[in-house]
Order: sequence, then C-alpha cells, then structure tokens
Amino acid sequence: MIDRETFRLQLERHEGRRLFPYVDTVGKVTIGCGRNLTDCGIRDTEADLMLDNDITECLAELAVRLPWSERLDEVRQRVLADMMFNLGWSRLSRFTRTLTAIERGEYGTAATQMLTSLWARQVGQRAQRLAAMMATGKEQP
Repeated sequence: MIDRETFRLQLERHEGRRLFPYVDTVGKVTIGCGRNLTDCGIRDTEADLMLDNDITECLAELAVRLPWSERLDEVRQRVLADMMFNLGWSRLSRFTRTLTAIERGEYGTAATQMLTSLWARQVGQRAQRLAAMMATGKEQP
C-alpha cells in the first residue's frame, strides 16, 4: 500500500506548487500541484470549497470596511456583499455616493446610483436585480 503522505511529497517535489494558473510544458492550463484544468477542470466539491472560502473572506472584509452595513436588513446586506464579491473593495469603495446613500437609508437614491455606473452596464441583469433589492428591501426573482 502506498503511503499517501510520502507520495504527496514526491508529487509536490516533481510537479511544484503554483497558486495561480499557468500553461505547462505541453500547453495545458494547470494550477496547484499539476492539476490539468484544460482537460480535468475542478470537481463540484472543489468549486464549493473555493466559493465558501471566498464568501467567508468577502463577508469579513465587508464587516471591516463597512461596519454600518450590519445594521441593514438582510436583503440589503446581501446586495452589498454581492457587489463586494463581484467588484472587490478597491472598486466598490469608488461607489462613494451609493455607499453614502445606503448608509443614510436613502435606498432609492442608492439604487439609481448603482444603475448609472459602468459596473451596471457590464453586469446587466445582475445590477438590475441588485438595484431592485436595494430599493425595495425584497428578494427579486
């Protein structure tokens, strides 16, 4: 029986470990320790793990950057979290008028500001749904 840990160390030594995608010697997009993304992709469980990790980081950063957002109702909190997830803080922080309106409880104004952005043109229906959620405080289909 192969000792998994010894085999793992052997593979890491031979394959290396890269945390960003790269093109290997035969032209395959690869990541980690030799994971061939071109032919194999990732498993559903791996996508779930990555998403869970990203959600945890997103919500933690939102709490630090916009601590007042925790006073919002859950729907509007999710709008901000969705935007943080999509844009990252560096781009979300540029929505100064939108964020100010949300903090003041001026949700209709915030929704209008959201829709007049380049981001709204780039993400289309996502922006429409999120702006409606912001304006109404209600889930959108």
